[in-house]
Amino acid sequence: MTSESSYLLIGLGNPGREYVNTRHNIGFMLIDRLTIRLDARGMKMQSNAIVITSRYEEQKVILAKPQTYMNLSGQSVQGLAHFYKIPLENLLVAHDDLDIPFGTIRIRPTGGPGGQRGMASTIEKLGTKDFPRLRLGIGRPPGRMDPKDYVLQDFSKDDLKLLPEVLERAADAALEFVVNGLNSAMNKFNGGIE
Repeated sequence: MTSESSYLLIGLGNPGREYVNTRHNIGFMLIDRLTIRLDARGMKMQSNAIVITSRYEEQKVILAKPQTYMNLSGQSVQGLAHFYKIPLENLLVAHDDLDIPFGTIRIRPTGGPGGQRGMASTIEKLGTKDFPRLRLGIGRPPGRMDPKDYVLQDFSKDDLKLLPEVLERAADAALEFVVNGLNSAMNKFNGGIE
């Protein structure tokens, strides 16, 4: 790479202590993991999001957690992308996904919201579905449980044991995206824990 690029990595979730360990907040958990990995400092509020800027292998990396509540996430995503003049190919939105088994991640260049309201809001505000996303599997709710209740529950004890490994792998995938691009990240990381 000749010149520095900026990358915007956004994790979706809900603000507030009661949501910290819920399945819906796995996007926030990933941003927290990246903040530690990159030793990022200097947190600020911008575009209704918590934002921390860092560097990784010559690239500027902007980490963000929208504070709008999930359904309005697109407001922060749009505001940050506009403010930092981030081309959509340098944006990565991480979110929970009911349709993927827990422990599996899927990186995609485009796609619909799949019932995920934060992604629906983001697609609406950006005016396109063509931007990279990192889908973090949380599995289906048991029995006839309402998906809305399921995503707002804390992770199960069994899932909590695996969660650090899942987040570490997702962090590796996000940083691969920053350094070597979307195709490389998809080829290396799409799938479950080996």
